[in-house]
Amino acid sequence: MEQDLFRIIVVGGGIAGLAAAIALRGPGRDVLVLEKSQMLREVGALISLQPNASKIVSSWDLGEFLKDCEPVVDQGFRIMNTDGHVLNNIPTSGHLFGADRIIYHRQDLHGALRAAAESSKRPGRPAQIRTGCAVQRIDTAGGKVELASGEVIEGDLIVGADGIRSVVRDSVLESSVQPVPTGLSAYRLLIPTEKLKDLEVDKDIFDPEKPITTMIVGHGSRVVMGPGRGNKLFGIVALVPDEKMNETSDADSWTAEGSRDSLRESFVDFPPWVHSLFDAAPDVGLWQLRDIPSLSSWVSGQTILIGDAAHAMLPTQGQGASQSVEDAEALQAFFSDVTNRPSRQEVQDRLARVFDARHERASLIQAYSRQQARPGTEAGSKKVTLKPEEFLAFNCGYDGAKDWLSRQRPAQQVVNA
Repeated sequence: MEQDLFRIIVVGGGIAGLAAAIALRGPGRDVLVLEKSQMLREVGALISLQPNASKIVSSWDLGEFLKDCEPVVDQGFRIMNTDGHVLNNIPTSGHLFGADRIIYHRQDLHGALRAAAESSKRPGRPAQIRTGCAVQRIDTAGGKVELASGEVIEGDLIVGADGIRSVVRDSVLESSVQPVPTGLSAYRLLIPTEKLKDLEVDKDIFDPEKPITTMIVGHGSRVVMGPGRGNKLFGIVALVPDEKMNETSDADSWTAEGSRDSLRESFVDFPPWVHSLFDAAPDVGLWQLRDIPSLSSWVSGQTILIGDAAHAMLPTQGQGASQSVEDAEALQAFFSDVTNRPSRQEVQDRLARVFDARHERASLIQAYSRQQARPGTEAGSKKVTLKPEEFLAFNCGYDGAKDWLSRQRPAQQVVNA
């Protein structure tokens, strides 16, 4: 990194880290991404960018990189019970919130973001991505990153985007916050849509080729599903309380293998056509959902946490990736006019504004995601009093960090439980 450049180090090369690298590129800057893996392939399944995030991504002009992802524009969110009755139909088309809810395959989106971060065709220097770089600790005040190899890298701004098991978080908080089981586990399935042509179900109740997300709720469990990758794939996340599990689910990796027989047994009270979907999946993945409490701070010195490192989200709102994109936009907004190397104090002042713009909102969405997962079980935590469609509007009717901060929107929707 040259001496007069604004030196930015992003720890973590996932969705949050790459979004930050894209957002922070610009004249007079050098962006370095440190990723502990080799980034050979991004695992996972389908992932959504909600309107609050897709409008931000659109503002970054990434069409050239996203065009091959075959995204699906979601048209609605349907909630059903296990008897097949529709409880709620919530439209999600772009005219409601100024942008669409867009479904990607995680691997496709990750690849597109990496290509955009490294592209020489975009403003500013291309981000450098170093793989196989495990971070040992951070000197948050001095702007130093120590790698497991012993190498020390200095920067003016350090962004901790290293996930729910964040090493950067330990340095920011000067203590360790360990993810804890939530009491919920999730099965993940991806099915080639062509295998569902002969599915025996009333198409008015469920059509796997329609761009609609469907959630079936009942007996303390839920199945959330919808199409992706140009309607070529159909994704399912089946959430079940751990006490109803019929196998051990102590893994928090998307690649852990689950038992199809145990999956069927856990959802025995769900309709037969849902079991037909389970049977059509080539593989069954299982992981235990983990959580971290709302943190009182994300900032220390020249370092800030974003994404799951700051506010890990349960999947019940589909806001995990979207909140990471919001974090990246906030960094972009409050550092947009920095074209030369800033002082330590200037970085600290700007990070304080980013935190002020993001903490209350992200913590509220985190609380609601948790509450939806296990309603009535979170005594002593914050309780959100909005209806689902009202919170959808709260989530998606967002126009960036500066707009949010200028309106100083209090979280009046939260009361102490």
